[in-house]
Amino acid sequence: MELGELRAVSARQKWTSEAREFTPWLFQNIEQLNEAIGVELEVENMEVACGPYAADILAKDTGTGKYVVIENQLERTDHDHLGKALTYVSVLDASTIVWIATEFTEEHIKALDWLNDHTTEDISFYGVQIELWQIDDSKPALKFQVLSKPNEAVRQAARTKSSEELSDSKKFQFDFWTKLRAKLEKTKRIPSLQSPAPQYWYNIALGRAHCHLSITCNTDQNTVGVRVYIGNKVVDTILPYLETKKEEIEKMIGQKLLWNPNPQNRDKIIVLHHVTDFDNEKKIEEALDWLVEYTIRFQDAFRKALLQMNGQMNSSLTSK
Repeated sequence: MELGELRAVSARQKWTSEAREFTPWLFQNIEQLNEAIGVELEVENMEVACGPYAADILAKDTGTGKYVVIENQLERTDHDHLGKALTYVSVLDASTIVWIATEFTEEHIKALDWLNDHTTEDISFYGVQIELWQIDDSKPALKFQVLSKPNEAVRQAARTKSSEELSDSKKFQFDFWTKLRAKLEKTKRIPSLQSPAPQYWYNIALGRAHCHLSITCNTDQNTVGVRVYIGNKVVDTILPYLETKKEEIEKMIGQKLLWNPNPQNRDKIIVLHHVTDFDNEKKIEEALDWLVEYTIRFQDAFRKALLQMNGQMNSSLTSK
């Protein structure tokens, strides 16, 4: 079997202009960045004014509801873009900077790492290198290489310390998600996992903006659940399509699901619940194992359906 030659392709061959081509492309294809950094972002606007300058993309982290600034650079990183990014995040009261460039200097990687280690848990910095690769004469393939991100070990220690001040229920949720995250990491089936927080939900990206997995822990009702959460911006398109795949999806998951159990809500969910007993350590462990199993089943089934949907939409656009 002959092997092809793998070679790097300049990003400028696809996007000659950062502002006119790459930024609009990323705005329409934010799912690929979401998967790389493990954060579910919903884009809000492009070229957002900040005094005499403008932030390339303003997005929102669906897990926290806080703003995220994305700064693009189709060239080697420089101090000017780092300074602008810090300005944008302060003016727009954002919690995260995602700095994208085709090449990062060692000094800028160290700067981002230092900022992640010396700022509060509420502030995050990502350095993402954009790469295009080609085999022989194939179409270029995109890869987002994450070179800098929040240090999970440092932040876990800070969260553990701060959890001592939480209420009993919030502390339980924090500990529960910490254990779930560790179990999911061991499976190596989900590449990027968010940090645990003292709340009743834990989100996992599905590779589609405004649509993600939301794992729940209801201590009042002694239930856990896995649900697909579909935001109102895309619900009129995504929910009807997924309903056409209902039989196939439920077969892959191995269970009947609750489809849109709260029809009065604008945001929609597709959910599966499991009854447990949070006063029983054995039942808690069983609930965690159940969540791991069905989180992976949900991810496999719904990612497949969403990829099929994207393929059909792209084919339709190409035919036109």
